[in-house]
Amino acid sequence: MEKKTVRTGIVGAGFAARFHYDAITKVHGTHVDVKGVYALDSEQAQEFAKDRGIRCYESLEALIDDVDVVHCCVIVAAHEEVAIAALERDKHVIVEKPLTGYLGDGSDDFHGDRFPKEEALKYGLASVDRMLEAEAKSKGKILYAENWVYAPAIQREREVIEKTGAQILWIHGEEAHSGSHNPTYAYWKYSGGGVLIGKGCHPLTAALYLKRVEGRARDGKPIRPKTVTARAHALTRMDSFRDAGHIRCDYYDIDDFSMMHVTFEDGTLATVFASDIILGGIHNWLEVAANNHRTVCNINPNTAMQVYNPKESNFADVYTVEKIETKQGWTNIPPDEDWFTGYPQEIEAFYRAVAYGEPVESDSRLAADSISTIYSAYVSNERGGAEVEVKVY
Repeated sequence: MEKKTVRTGIVGAGFAARFHYDAITKVHGTHVDVKGVYALDSEQAQEFAKDRGIRCYESLEALIDDVDVVHCCVIVAAHEEVAIAALERDKHVIVEKPLTGYLGDGSDDFHGDRFPKEEALKYGLASVDRMLEAEAKSKGKILYAENWVYAPAIQREREVIEKTGAQILWIHGEEAHSGSHNPTYAYWKYSGGGVLIGKGCHPLTAALYLKRVEGRARDGKPIRPKTVTARAHALTRMDSFRDAGHIRCDYYDIDDFSMMHVTFEDGTLATVFASDIILGGIHNWLEVAANNHRTVCNINPNTAMQVYNPKESNFADVYTVEKIETKQGWTNIPPDEDWFTGYPQEIEAFYRAVAYGEPVESDSRLAADSISTIYSAYVSNERGGAEVEVKVY
């Protein structure tokens, strides 16, 4: 089969844009013509474009008109705007996680601790509805960039579930590290919440995905979330927190520790932890307890490569692993960090979907269920951990 060429553009020029571009260069199923980049920070966009030999666009509309696919790599507050702009022009849009969110009431004194979380649920789901409505009217599709779905360990577990007819009884997962590098992440009005959404979306969506896999493999229909209970805390904002200089602690109004307990419509469950208080690099893992097997998916760290370095300065020019505080001593260094986390695999799948119509594992409905579960979890936390029904899409 002759490879098709797909024209693409990136909106945003920060951290996410960089790893999206790197993943694009690894796509082999299609030819990819990277038209350029657009970002509100024109200086950052110009530097991003210059470093990669691509065009820097002066407007979002100009970029969209020149491409088949738009990579939405901006802050959560702008996801809906960028996605709908692309869909209205019948373009596909790859949206970073989380899909969307509630970004406050627009007031200067908005504070994440001081508003009823039913508002976050109401307005967050209204945003989801607008995005899904735009998708339904468009020739383009929302391709949800949840890399955990495409991480090799998760996809290997998908195969096990499908081939053995497994019943998943409990999924247990976590994403944690010592704090985001993004300065805007400290504010609910830019991020839509704290770790419960910003990090919890990853293991949660993987759990929702694997229950979908189980249901469609055995009965031809996905198993969906039904209820959630949750607790969230702001440990580094406590008056009693003692800052030793290793954990980020400048958050304005967001949570830095969370736990979700999700029940599914078949009575099974998932527990999802997320936090910004963990030292030693990123801690990403998912465990599946089924009626016929048990799987532990170590996304990061894993032991594919372990390196001992006796002196910090030896590795001054060596990248080891994301979020690690020191390069001295033993370090689990993934031979290809992006591959283990699923970045190139998800982008490959999305381009094959655009070019050849192949199905994707991470779509708008999975993204919508994730947002619904997360904001229902914030409502639960506000109610002291009471059980809250989850709307599904």
